[in-house]
Amino acid sequence: MGNRKTLGVAEKGHVPLDVEGYPVAPSELELEQVHIYVRHGERSPVGVRMSEPPANIPEHWLFCNTARQLRAAVASASAEEGLNFPFPGVQGGPAEEELHTRRVVERRDGSAVVGECLLGELTDIGRESTYNFGSSLRKLYIDRLKFLPDVVKSNDEVYLRSTNMPRTIESLQQITHGLYPMTKQATDYTPFVRIRNGKDENLFGNTFSCKRLEILQIGFAHAAAAAWNTTLEPLDKKISKYIGGNPVRLDGKPRASGILDTIRAANAHGVKVPSEFHEKGVLDVIEKAVVTEWFADRTEEVRRLGMGPLLSDLSRKMQSKAEQGDADPTRILIHSTHDTCLAGLSSTLDIFDDKWPAFTAAITFELFKKRQAPALPRSPWQSVLSVFGRSSDPTEHYVRVRYQNQSKVLPLCAQEGKHLPGSPEFCTLAAFRERVRELTPDNWDAECAYTPVNKQKEREEIQAAAALVIAKPDQPPP
Repeated sequence: MGNRKTLGVAEKGHVPLDVEGYPVAPSELELEQVHIYVRHGERSPVGVRMSEPPANIPEHWLFCNTARQLRAAVASASAEEGLNFPFPGVQGGPAEEELHTRRVVERRDGSAVVGECLLGELTDIGRESTYNFGSSLRKLYIDRLKFLPDVVKSNDEVYLRSTNMPRTIESLQQITHGLYPMTKQATDYTPFVRIRNGKDENLFGNTFSCKRLEILQIGFAHAAAAAWNTTLEPLDKKISKYIGGNPVRLDGKPRASGILDTIRAANAHGVKVPSEFHEKGVLDVIEKAVVTEWFADRTEEVRRLGMGPLLSDLSRKMQSKAEQGDADPTRILIHSTHDTCLAGLSSTLDIFDDKWPAFTAAITFELFKKRQAPALPRSPWQSVLSVFGRSSDPTEHYVRVRYQNQSKVLPLCAQEGKHLPGSPEFCTLAAFRERVRELTPDNWDAECAYTPVNKQKEREEIQAAAALVIAKPDQPPP
């Protein structure tokens, strides 16, 4: 497959965290908590596409040599213990041993090649970029800002969460190792990686648990295909020969999203792709169509059911930190997730750049508090308020959102009084929470319920409604 060549950031497909370009907050603000949602690192394609001539993009990806040596803690019990208990590993307090294995991918014919990747697996390059992301977090929040402790001692200080997929879990492990290498962990510290059951997952729009969301997204996908397929037609003469003579369509075979996925993954690993994909007006047009298909569902209902639960979690944790201050020890929360999460969050907050999120792209929510002025003698009225547990001078809190290394001005905070004067990118926590409350389902189960009466009619109605908000080619989104 050749050696990986030096590529630009756009071609490599990942976005390094820009430590030097990070804008320090105004002096009157003090950072209190950071929430990070980061896409996993580079991976192999999730499907085999364009592997036949003349495209010849390899079916088998040999980019997964790192971490193939696995060590697993296994429960064991001595024969003596086994005499007393039918299940000594459970009842007798088992000893813990290490089992060493080496994982290999077995092909259909029974052969196995060391270093081959499974479909959609985090590659060695992805491990490197996610480790570097964690290392950059250390340089920023520990070395430069002195915000996080140099040595982590407790899981109360650092919150780590991933979706239940190997590539996100392994990415989070690499990020954690970059942020806090073994030499910077207390001897009794073992990182907790939190993973939710599928029915409880909110790091992406959960169509498994929310059938109404699934139906809405299908409607938007059909509407996008109707709007964009004619725009993709001119690409047939250039691309069809690489996809078995099939037309390039959002709902084609392979789907346009699959073509984009394979080319982006190939570029990220220095794998040669047909020259047509480097021509202007080819991959960028495919990307626009695919982004529309996946992320143009900007209705309030889709926002509530898709990203509402996640934003609600985020808002609640920020409010807890604002109220408890140092009594809440959690300073950084890192979530390892997917492109759909980043695009979904940024779209819901009206800051999406209409570009497919790159590997290790991140959206960050920073909570700040306004520094207190030197204390003045308290008035009698302030003393009375303090008796009743109320303060006449509540601490002001602000939220700054950064996406792809850029601070974003949230439209929801544009009005005077809803952001820090002179710094519109610092949204008041109150204004942020007000919008999140609007996006939080009052009754998740009820809003997600879907009991079809006339499937065909309902599908047509949903698609017609979606068509009204789908961005047409060469037209700005609504």
